[in-house]
Amino acid sequence: MDNSGCRRRQRLVLFPIPFQGHINPMLQLANILHSNGFSITIIHTNFNSAYTSNYPHFTFRPILDNDPKVNNLSKLGSRGAGDILSGVVLLNQYGEESLRQELDQMLMASKQEQEPIVCLITDALWYFTQSVADSLKLPRIVLRTSSLLCFLVFASVPFLDDQGYFKQVNSLFDEEIIDSDLKNIILASDKNKFKKTGSVKSVKDLEERVLEIPVLKVKDISKMKIKGQTDPSAKILAKMVTQTKASSGIIWNSFKELEEPELEKIHKEFPIPSFLIGPFHKYFPASFSSLLEPDRSFITWLDEQAPNSVLYISFGSASQMEKQDFMEVANGLANSKQKFLWVMREGFVKGSEWVEGLPDGFLDLVGERGRIVKWAPQQEVLAHRSTGGFWTHSGWNSTLESICEGVPMICSPFWGDQPLNARFVSDVLKVGVYLENGWEREEIAGTIRRVMVEEESEDIRERAMCLKEKVNVSLMKGGSSYESLGSLVGYISSL
Repeated sequence: MDNSGCRRRQRLVLFPIPFQGHINPMLQLANILHSNGFSITIIHTNFNSAYTSNYPHFTFRPILDNDPKVNNLSKLGSRGAGDILSGVVLLNQYGEESLRQELDQMLMASKQEQEPIVCLITDALWYFTQSVADSLKLPRIVLRTSSLLCFLVFASVPFLDDQGYFKQVNSLFDEEIIDSDLKNIILASDKNKFKKTGSVKSVKDLEERVLEIPVLKVKDISKMKIKGQTDPSAKILAKMVTQTKASSGIIWNSFKELEEPELEKIHKEFPIPSFLIGPFHKYFPASFSSLLEPDRSFITWLDEQAPNSVLYISFGSASQMEKQDFMEVANGLANSKQKFLWVMREGFVKGSEWVEGLPDGFLDLVGERGRIVKWAPQQEVLAHRSTGGFWTHSGWNSTLESICEGVPMICSPFWGDQPLNARFVSDVLKVGVYLENGWEREEIAGTIRRVMVEEESEDIRERAMCLKEKVNVSLMKGGSSYESLGSLVGYISSL
């Protein structure tokens, strides 16, 4: 779609959060908007800065350059949820003045040019940017890089807490009533049943659905690592939700057919325009925005494998695994007898640099059946005819990329929105299996065979291919994402 021929050139300023799963969709969105006639400026931190040479058609402007208050950011982003949370807080705390000065200079300069700055588009987690935009009388549109379902759940944390869903867990922690495996989160089926003795004492209770959000099970909320609205992560989410409501609109990396019930709820709870124009990466599949250098040495091996015979394994750019869990994964993978391509980042296993933590004899045992690399061109791998399954951490970008290629998933979420995505994939879309009971080699081996070769795999694959077709239709002329993009372009031009 190109609506650039009938209007004056306008400039948009985009500001991504500097973590891999947030940078990618923002740069993809920038490409989409540029192809529709907008000039693009990317404001970025020097920490995790994008490869600017890959985007000569964009203007890049750094902020927080050499700011001593955020020097430690270079150590964040690769050690899990706590570090990323700290990074988000730090960036929001110290970014305001630097962004205000940069935008003020850009707006002054634009008055002398023929490309007025009409809009600021920021990641939703940049909650401080709303006040900056307001002070400069610059409309701000939010990009939310996760699902609509996830956003609705995060927005519901205060309500769930007020209803008592989080309170019981604290008393259970204090009294040591239930064992540690069940302490993460407690949810009674009736808030009036809350008593000092607790209402959840078995795994069966943790399998119950959350009444207000029936897509979810109780234990899914525990894996979000939020203990109530006073939790630091919940405070960040609350600010994100409040400042999103104050914005001029929301852009979603999703499509209507995937989350139609959730879209109806968003329209009711957020009275601002929503634009579902995804999946972003399908507009420019070859665009490069990885912060890690992919290894392509395995492509020849992959080309030689039978269709749908290889399990692709990648747990994202930020998650980490305990050594004992890693051993279970490796042994389960070996016991499954399936072919695999395993992306194992340096530092992924706590206490190990790379593959030295593998079980003795693992590489000899699997032989030509598998390959291990430090990073891979994921979209290319998922689109390959030999790839028959994706064992994923269930980040939203990875989930969408798998859906787009009709590849069944094994879901092993770590934190944040990942448990919500995993439940959505397994229980709603039914295009994958949630490996939800921890890391145990026999269950791992059985789940891999279930998705790759057993009779059930045919049904999962058929549903996945049907969903892939819905993606393709949504992006065609007249499709939901195509039309929503046209609406977004028109809306921005009118601001």
